[in-house]
Amino acid sequence: MIKATSVSKTYNNGKVEALKNVSVDIRNGEFAVILGASGSGKSTLMNMLSGLERPDCGKITVEGTDITELNEKQLTAFRRDNVGFVFQQYYLLPHLSVESNVKLGADIARNKNYMPIIDALGLCDKLRAKPSELSGGEQQRVCIARALAKNPKILFLDEPTGALDEKTGRAVLDCIMREKTRRGFTMIMVTHNRNIGETAQTVIEMNSGEIIDTHAVSRQKSAYEIGW
Repeated sequence: MIKATSVSKTYNNGKVEALKNVSVDIRNGEFAVILGASGSGKSTLMNMLSGLERPDCGKITVEGTDITELNEKQLTAFRRDNVGFVFQQYYLLPHLSVESNVKLGADIARNKNYMPIIDALGLCDKLRAKPSELSGGEQQRVCIARALAKNPKILFLDEPTGALDEKTGRAVLDCIMREKTRRGFTMIMVTHNRNIGETAQTVIEMNSGEIIDTHAVSRQKSAYEIGW
């Protein structure tokens, strides 16, 4: 269970209120989408829930551990042991091959059995390729493989299809959802694409730093059933 209680965050010496007294509960194994326009606070909320940033006030617990009380060393260990990240920007090391980029994630978790992840994401024929030799969708799949190679309990994704065309975006989203089903980790995705919310179990909608609606999705659609 991930639980945020009365979380607030400001920037620019308090002039910008990114989060305003936000509370949210996300169950173990759940796929939750945080939906909102640019500037709504959705990425800030993700950063708080994942331990990338600290709130100004409020409390965030993960599996009963109050991560807002952890020191920097403990917070780093929490992220290392529990969390995987996939961002819109690929953040691949350009001088390393696909396998070496994925191995970076695997090494963090001392996971020597990372090849099945590469295979599951359809990258076996690209093992020696550098990022510059890959398409955008292939690079994003490498990022997903790197994150999953850590064997995370929670996978956070910030606009993972935002820089992709429709065909590639659907393929990447389908890939993510299949791995979620296969592995059963908790998944939290930030997006501005309202249609992607139809693939989730829960949609958390934000505007101006506040949660304006939370609802369960009656029937999860596949990546190929939703509009784009």
